[in-house]
Amino acid sequence: MNAIPTTSGTRAGEACWACGAVISGEAFCPACGKIQPLPRDSDYFAFFGLPRKLHLDAADLEKRFHQLSWKLHPDNFVRASETEREMSLQRSSELNDAYRALGNLLGRVEYLLAHAGMRKEGQHKQQAPPELLEEVFALNESLDELREAKAEGSSTEETSEVRGKLAAAEKHFAAKLVEVDAQLEGVATEWDHAMDAGGDEAAQKAIMNKMNEVLNRRSYIRNLVNKVAEELTQN
Repeated sequence: MNAIPTTSGTRAGEACWACGAVISGEAFCPACGKIQPLPRDSDYFAFFGLPRKLHLDAADLEKRFHQLSWKLHPDNFVRASETEREMSLQRSSELNDAYRALGNLLGRVEYLLAHAGMRKEGQHKQQAPPELLEEVFALNESLDELREAKAEGSSTEETSEVRGKLAAAEKHFAAKLVEVDAQLEGVATEWDHAMDAGGDEAAQKAIMNKMNEVLNRRSYIRNLVNKVAEELTQN
C-alpha cells in the first residue's frame, strides 16, 4: 500500500494514495472509496460530480451537498488515521465553500471566471459604462448637493427636492440592475450551449469575456444603487 500523503493536496489525474487508481479531484477514490487529500486546484463543479454548466438543478445540488456532507463528516473517521481525519475536515470545509459558491447563478458565474483567473482582485476596475456616463454624472451632482445641504444644516423640507431626485435615480438604476441580470442569464445560456457543443476553447473564452464584462457592469450599477440608498438613509 502507498504511504498516506500529506494534506497539502494532489493534482487532478494523480493516483489514489491507497490503491493507486487514477483520481480526478474527487473527494473519494472511485475504485477503493478512500478519502483523498484536497487538490491544489480545486474545482467545485467536479467536487459535486457536475459539468461546468451554469444552469443547475437546485434540488439536485442540495441533494449532492447533503450526501457528501454525511460521507465527509468527521464522525465517520474517528478510527481512521490522523491524516485521514484532517482530510475529512479539509474536505468538509471545501464542501461548504463549494455549496455557497454554486448555490445561485451569479455565484456560479463568479466562480467560473475566478477559477479561470479572470476575476482576481484588482483586475477589474470600476468604470461607468459609456452609455450611462451622463446619468452617473447627474447622480453624482445630486449626491454632492445633498451632502452640502446636510453639511449646512438644511432642514429635511429644504432637501426634499434633491432627495426626490435621488430616490428616482435609485429606482432607475435598480431597474438597470434587473436588465443586467437578464443579460447575465442570456450569456450563461450561451455558455451552457457551448459546453454541450464541446471542444471550442476560443468560443468558450469569448463567452467568458462577455460574462466578465456583464459582471463588471453589474458590479458598478449595484454599487451606485447601494451608494444612493446609504445616502438617503443617513440623517
